[in-house]
Amino acid sequence: MDTRPATIFCDIDGTLTKHTLPTVSQLPSNKMVLLDGTLDKLNEWDKKGYRIILTTGRKEGLRAQTEKQLQEAGIIYDQLIMGIGGGPRYLINDKKPDGREVAKAININRNEGIKNVEL
Repeated sequence: MDTRPATIFCDIDGTLTKHTLPTVSQLPSNKMVLLDGTLDKLNEWDKKGYRIILTTGRKEGLRAQTEKQLQEAGIIYDQLIMGIGGGPRYLINDKKPDGREVAKAININRNEGIKNVEL
């Protein structure tokens, strides 16, 4: 059994924060509206030593304002990957030598948050 901490790739808009029109949510003056349980779940994962990588379709040119919004909202993370677009997203990973599959995917309904996500 692998005891190394998990790596979590987690979208921002509609997953951690309320998804609004891009032109509204990405304005630097606007605050992110946290979905219920976001900070509790992120803190739980952080305490377990999980690596939290945030992903977003927001353009790279919006990095400074996105980082500022995340900080003001209290969202902790290890890395931020921007500009991944709104199309399908695939995680491709190799199996362990014993055949265990370690790549997982969890899809949640937009704006319902991560509070009930169990890994």
